[in-house]
Amino acid sequence: MATAPASQTTKTETLNGADVLVEALVRNGGKMIFAYPGGASMPLHQALRRHREKIRTILPRHEQGGGFAAQGVSRTSDDVGLCMATSGPGATNLVTAIADAKMDSVPLIAITGQVPQQVIGSDAFQETPIVEICRAVTKHHYLITAEDPNCPESVQKTLRDIPRIVKEAFYLAKTGRPGPILIDFPKNVQLSVLEGEIDWDPPFELPGYNPEPKPVSKEQIKQVIAAIKRSRKPILYVGGGVINSGAAAELTKFAKKSNIPVTMTVMGLGAFPGEDPQSLHMLGMHGTVYANYAINEADLLLALGVRFDDRVTGKLEEFALHGKIVHVDIDASEMHKNKEAHIPIIGDVGDFLTKLNAEYTDADKPDTAAWWTQVNEWKERYPLSYKEAEGDAIRPQYAIEELWRQSKARNPYVAVGVGQHQMFAAQFFKFDKPKHWLSSSGLGTMGFGLPAAMGVQARHPNDLVINIDGDGSILMNIQEFATLHCEKLPIKILLLNNQHLGMVMQWEDRFMEGKRAHTYLGPIDHPEWLGEGSGDFYEATYPNFVQIAKGFGLQARHVRSRKELPAAIAEMIASPEPYLLDVITPYQEHVLPMIPGGKSVRDIITE
Repeated sequence: MATAPASQTTKTETLNGADVLVEALVRNGGKMIFAYPGGASMPLHQALRRHREKIRTILPRHEQGGGFAAQGVSRTSDDVGLCMATSGPGATNLVTAIADAKMDSVPLIAITGQVPQQVIGSDAFQETPIVEICRAVTKHHYLITAEDPNCPESVQKTLRDIPRIVKEAFYLAKTGRPGPILIDFPKNVQLSVLEGEIDWDPPFELPGYNPEPKPVSKEQIKQVIAAIKRSRKPILYVGGGVINSGAAAELTKFAKKSNIPVTMTVMGLGAFPGEDPQSLHMLGMHGTVYANYAINEADLLLALGVRFDDRVTGKLEEFALHGKIVHVDIDASEMHKNKEAHIPIIGDVGDFLTKLNAEYTDADKPDTAAWWTQVNEWKERYPLSYKEAEGDAIRPQYAIEELWRQSKARNPYVAVGVGQHQMFAAQFFKFDKPKHWLSSSGLGTMGFGLPAAMGVQARHPNDLVINIDGDGSILMNIQEFATLHCEKLPIKILLLNNQHLGMVMQWEDRFMEGKRAHTYLGPIDHPEWLGEGSGDFYEATYPNFVQIAKGFGLQARHVRSRKELPAAIAEMIASPEPYLLDVITPYQEHVLPMIPGGKSVRDIITE
């Protein structure tokens, strides 16, 4: 009897629950996972080792770092970022990254090992009820348990459910309004051995989940076009939803056809080219004066993929008081949540813009000549600017502008921490393409920038990836220097070091008479601890970030001189290795403009 060709033979493979989950990740498009092992996730790590030719496992040095690195993958590609931790403290260390993804609508799948099902609820070693803890900060969650963990048939049924759970997790993370999914996986199910065949592409079991919104109707499009045609002071108010829906090209096309000014939220940066003369750049608390004035005076707001966040609106009753609001968002719960919309459209913003462009003609163009005269006058009178530092000191804005000048031809990815440096980067680094700017915008998580950049570099190995960070923020996840070195991820870190928690210090200066309350990051016997210093920096800043970086195997150098900065930045960008440039900057600098919390554009501070 002839033997079947080798390609047709079926290889019998013994799979346990952990193997099934990892194989399901691969089959649904998982290419890499940021995973930190522990007792309850060891079987999963063994499975990842067995499947290492199919999926790359990157070991972060803290679970939170792994969660933010997974976001770096999601925020810059069409992939769903994957992270994994063990039970108990490993799982709770992921919570901040999960909450961050929920706030910024980032698709993410977080997998946690759990104690064996038989001891769940008994306060077993390293047990936390992570599903309960994360219920409010996940889009959906799964606990993979058997109806009867002591019944072999029940456990087999659970093992066969795993491909469906993983397939649903990817679908849920990406569709509708994106968000994070948690899969909690008890160790006994991970170790149980599958018997017989398994369906790797089972049907969904998601009753009640209908993520696809109704198509935007022709009547709605006509209504919006009529409002545009009648307007004299229209403005496009653009948020992260435009980027999530892949609609940046359609947005740019419409903006160009209509000649309407464009302003973006911090999540929307890159949706419209930052260097385009039509761009009013960022609006909101630290947005440009001209963007905020324009929103305040506009008679029509085309609010696309935004949620009217308090950092944008300030005092809600006075935000866009004179304007009719068209609000387009995929999430029905955002409609009228913070601001009443005159034309609410629940739908995909990409679908909306595509149909708008198809219907819109030159005859529908509003007469915006007088409006542009006014907007350009504001732009000229209130440009984004900063004063040169005294002597040879380096202003943080100058450092960011110089980095942008030297790197923009390479269209870099830029991840930031949270604080003054984040806002300076949003103001002075101009993005011409979407998905190149990564900021913890809704949750405002210090420590986000370094690990997020790590995930971006792993996903885009041939691209320039930059982390602009602050000395307070980078300390939150500085252990990821080890990951950069060991995984050979050549991120460039521009560290703006002012020895303070700059944003909190700015509020102390503005609203608390400059009284320092634990915002100085150096030794407590220095006069700066109470805000009584001369303003000059010590010869030795604390800690010594160059020594720390070199200890982890990174290239690093200090720079204090404005004259030396351009060459130092050029050296950093040219390096084939991870590189930290520690830039010492004055701590008296404030992020301006600034609309104080709860105030209106009338209260904007410009100096």
